[in-house]
Amino acid sequence: MSSTMAITVATIWQEGLRAVTNKNKCNNTCSSTNLMKHWMRLCFQVDISGKVPVKVIARTFASGKTEKLVYQCLEELGLPSEKNDVIEKDAFTFEKFYKLYHKICPRNDIEELFQSITRGKSEFISLMAFIDFLNEKQRDPRLNEILYPLYNEKRAAEIIEAYETDKENQLHRRLSKDGFIRYLMSDDNAPVWLDRLDIYMDMDQPLSHYYINSSHNTYLSGRQFGGKSSVEMYRQTLLAGCRCVELDCWDGKGSDEEPIITHGKAMCTEILFKDAIIAIRDCAFVTSDYPVILSFENHCCKAQQHKLAKYCDEIFGDLLLKEPLPDFPLEPGQPLPPPSALKRKILIKNKRLKPEVEKIELELFRQGQFVIEDEEKEDADAPAAPPPEEKKEETPGEAPPGEVPPGEGGDAPPINYSGSTTNVHPWLSSMINYAQPVKFQSFEHASQKNVHHNMSSFSEAAGLNLLKTSAIEFVNYNKRQMSRIYPKGTRADSSNYMPQVFWNAGCQMVSLNYQTPDLPFQLNQGKFEYNGNCGYLLKPDFMRRPDKAFDPFAESPVDGVIAAQCQVQVIAGQFLSSNKVGTYVEVDMYGLPTDTIRKEFRTRLIPANGLNPIYNEEPFLFRKVVLPDLAVLRFGVYDENGKLLGQRILPLDGLQAGYRHISLRTEANFPMSLPMLFCNVELKIYVPDGLG
Repeated sequence: MSSTMAITVATIWQEGLRAVTNKNKCNNTCSSTNLMKHWMRLCFQVDISGKVPVKVIARTFASGKTEKLVYQCLEELGLPSEKNDVIEKDAFTFEKFYKLYHKICPRNDIEELFQSITRGKSEFISLMAFIDFLNEKQRDPRLNEILYPLYNEKRAAEIIEAYETDKENQLHRRLSKDGFIRYLMSDDNAPVWLDRLDIYMDMDQPLSHYYINSSHNTYLSGRQFGGKSSVEMYRQTLLAGCRCVELDCWDGKGSDEEPIITHGKAMCTEILFKDAIIAIRDCAFVTSDYPVILSFENHCCKAQQHKLAKYCDEIFGDLLLKEPLPDFPLEPGQPLPPPSALKRKILIKNKRLKPEVEKIELELFRQGQFVIEDEEKEDADAPAAPPPEEKKEETPGEAPPGEVPPGEGGDAPPINYSGSTTNVHPWLSSMINYAQPVKFQSFEHASQKNVHHNMSSFSEAAGLNLLKTSAIEFVNYNKRQMSRIYPKGTRADSSNYMPQVFWNAGCQMVSLNYQTPDLPFQLNQGKFEYNGNCGYLLKPDFMRRPDKAFDPFAESPVDGVIAAQCQVQVIAGQFLSSNKVGTYVEVDMYGLPTDTIRKEFRTRLIPANGLNPIYNEEPFLFRKVVLPDLAVLRFGVYDENGKLLGQRILPLDGLQAGYRHISLRTEANFPMSLPMLFCNVELKIYVPDGLG
């Protein structure tokens, strides 16, 4: 095979695999599909003769049932059942595995629901009883009946035909318990509206009208102080759906003077800027076609800034947006372009020279007459001076940081953050357009200037300070231009702050440490999974319109938004742990301060059963959700020692009511094949007490 053909074949494989691995819906398969995936995995774990060992199958159920019970159930299904037996792959069909699963883990939780629908008088659910169940229990009563019609005989009969395996039951249009379980575990009963997993939002609004999935110090794979830098972090972060990555650029010391990326003055390892740019080019538009913003923290001398510009120009090529779009000139009062107009484009965020200075210096540079005067180089490895809290010069002063909560930064001293250089090379300066960082002075000053392509960065502490003093002004600022929030310098352990408080203010780039899979990271990834995981989420209407005022700390309903009530009953779990441990479930809500409820709702502990615990708790009531559009539910499953076993973030906008199986994720938000919760979710319009 020639090298050209080999490259072509490799490209076909790469594109084919990426189409599967980066397809958002692949991370949201239903419970029955997950069971099938696990069965396929078992079928691959064959011995040397190509047969499936019985003991491999038994391990699936070890966290709650004895091996003896598994062997007994295998025998009842007519399969080899001794510990050292093996099963022919052809004999171990999915239907056999599915029956084995129900023998070992009988769904008594669904049996109770089945009996309540039939009122204990029948072995089948009639068509009319099923229609009543679908409309009364499985449907959000807030939905418009024209856009989302009630279930009728035709739709209910289609569901019965799809999931009822008994032909006679199909003929009589009735549902057995087995058919009912298959329906409850199917895509037709997903916990979220599946169309929310595709791109469904309006992508023609100005950039400032979107939340943008953003990363802080993207190159670090560990701590902020003494940590390791890695090119791979850019690949993984972009593939995870991030659209704004950070590059801290410093002068390279070698004889070739290649610019490097590192966390300056923090004893971190370094990577070559060029290598990072290649990785960004290769992965920028695999998960999403919408624009990527490179947030440069530029400490390089002009000679090495020339290399920054050269590599961006040569490696990115046409992907780099070097000129403003004709329809969106860089003028005061002109709105930012929409994501749809910037598809497959890379934007650079870096300081820009004054227009008149840039014009003269760029002309000299193009004529080969631009002279770089001797500069004092900033050393990335120089010992840190007594550090300020702020990182970048475009942030305002802030209140002195108070005591750091446990698990939020430890006792390490704050990192010394020095500002980016203002001595910018004209070629690099000419590549900056819609993300021009400026020193923040005040909201009033920004409003008077009305320059939409100017943006500022704030540490979390500075951002909180502004929220406390000028919340409504902050929201209005974010309607017009972009803001970026980053973790404060005391977070040397790369912990994250809660992003929700800044989303509530409409901040677009709420940048987090992607290498730390903590609760804030989980909230971020769960939220951005919607809209095709494209990295852009349209903010609510009242956070975009200049004629609307919004106070993120208000407790009364927002003008034009109907408050909701949410009730969650955790009924049971399946395959929650591979060990025979006790488990419990916490259900929290995050949103506006008035909507946020944490650590209040928790099931009882079910001891020594990680396989199929039944909680059957009283429902947890979130009585009044002022702003459902910004609220998310979080399910956290823990073992008896408080270790997280699985979690799931579900935005209320798109959550489906009714009895649903909720597949769980790891702490890093990767899908888990078998672990799931069976819950009943009730959603309705909030009605004040006494007005029901």
